[in-house]
Amino acid sequence: MSARRRGQTKDGRELVESMADAEDKEEKPDLLGDRRNIAILLFLYVLQGIPIGLIAAVPMLLQNRGASYKQQAEFSFAYWPFSIKLLWAPIVDSLYVRRFGRRKSWLVPVQYLLGGFMLLLSAHVDRWLGGDGIEPNVPLLTLLFFVLNFLAATQDIAVDGWALTMLKRCNVGYASTCNSVGQTAGYFLGYVVFIALESKDFCNSYLRSVPADEGMITLPRFLWFWGVTFIVATTLVALFKRENDIEDAHTEARYKEEHELNIHESYKVLWDMVRKRPVQILAGILLTVKVTFAASDAVTSLKLIDAGVPKEKLALLAIPVIPLQLILPILVGKYTNGPRPMDVYLKAIPYRILLASVATLIAYATPYMIAGGEVPVYYYVLLIVSYGCYQVFLYSMFVAAMAFFAKISDPAVGGTYMTFLNTLCNLGGNWPNTVVLWLVDVLTVKQCTTQPDNLCENKEGQQACTTADGKCEIIFDGYYLEAMVCVVYGIIWLLVVRKWIIHLQNLPTRAWMVVKPSAAKDKLR
Repeated sequence: MSARRRGQTKDGRELVESMADAEDKEEKPDLLGDRRNIAILLFLYVLQGIPIGLIAAVPMLLQNRGASYKQQAEFSFAYWPFSIKLLWAPIVDSLYVRRFGRRKSWLVPVQYLLGGFMLLLSAHVDRWLGGDGIEPNVPLLTLLFFVLNFLAATQDIAVDGWALTMLKRCNVGYASTCNSVGQTAGYFLGYVVFIALESKDFCNSYLRSVPADEGMITLPRFLWFWGVTFIVATTLVALFKRENDIEDAHTEARYKEEHELNIHESYKVLWDMVRKRPVQILAGILLTVKVTFAASDAVTSLKLIDAGVPKEKLALLAIPVIPLQLILPILVGKYTNGPRPMDVYLKAIPYRILLASVATLIAYATPYMIAGGEVPVYYYVLLIVSYGCYQVFLYSMFVAAMAFFAKISDPAVGGTYMTFLNTLCNLGGNWPNTVVLWLVDVLTVKQCTTQPDNLCENKEGQQACTTADGKCEIIFDGYYLEAMVCVVYGIIWLLVVRKWIIHLQNLPTRAWMVVKPSAAKDKLR
């Protein structure tokens, strides 16, 4: 969510009364007059999910075009903007053209840029992806998709903030639903649907009566379509959708009670958070916990593609898990809404470690299970079951962490606090994945079949092997060493850090506060 601050707060025992009256606080959801706004928000979040899904699809395409794991590690930096958006979120929140609209000042130009970048990519992306003996231009792809993701993250900040004023107060709770459903739908379109329709094998098997040499869509066509969609949709929003906070005096007055921090105040609050000892300990936990699962999360799917599992089938495995992903937060929420949400977090870690190990064993067994070139049905069932079980414990940790963040966040600056902790959580998952991807090639040993002394350590060695009618075969796969190290690390990490998690959970709420109660009162006056 964006770094927008909510001023009406409850600080421990003391309720800071806002300008809203009691009747307004007790309003129940009323969709009358807000259905169109909800539809607009949902559509904006769908648009946001498209580039996120496309960025997830590119590694699959690179893997099929012979990209190395070092190149995959390089491209993984394109995922980072959503993990560091707190760095510029205060700027998006604080600088705007009042006459045009606080959120539209950022949303409109950012979405035009998103559309423009997609059109640019559509004209050149095939050449940059490589294939047919051409080396992929991974540095340029990484830069362009990083910018694409940066723009999507900036759009997320603007839309999250707009949702709070676009909807009536009694309907603001629907904003998170629009976020979850819309972004998931956009990701599904940009990743699952694209990968399936881009695959000639999938289209020839299930969608065509006459086989063809390519899928029903290509990446350039897909990018061109969504680039035009972004531009048209943004034009319509710019021309026909006004921001509620400038539509009428009543709406404007209703939101004056919310405390808005300027850029200086926002960054000062962030610095005050960083200085707190409990936050420093929590940051250390969040930045190191996902090292345990990095090999499984970042490399396993790419290893399955190397072993011969069609990339479109792997993408389609996400479909039966989507209902599970929608239901799990509700089910897990029953156990994390109490005073000790991190108990669920701690209980989920051992099971997630176990299932990560199972995924590694499946990757190891895959070449033997599909040795005939055909992937048996039972293999897909095994993948779905193991992946579904893994998602249960992944979401248990996620929901527990979010519940703990909500419990400890200083309500006087709740938006900033939550965004800061979410940033640490996301960053804690991205950096290990990048490192693990990069190390796969470093730790892997290959040997030329016709030149035993040639270990294929670089491109020159690989080319020499090919010239000698040989093939570079893996004699030691660094992925399995990484997977084993990650599991051992996870067990040690849990034994050492468990007491610190319990300690943080037992701390009183005041230990996490960065704004004194009296200061919170003054900011609302």
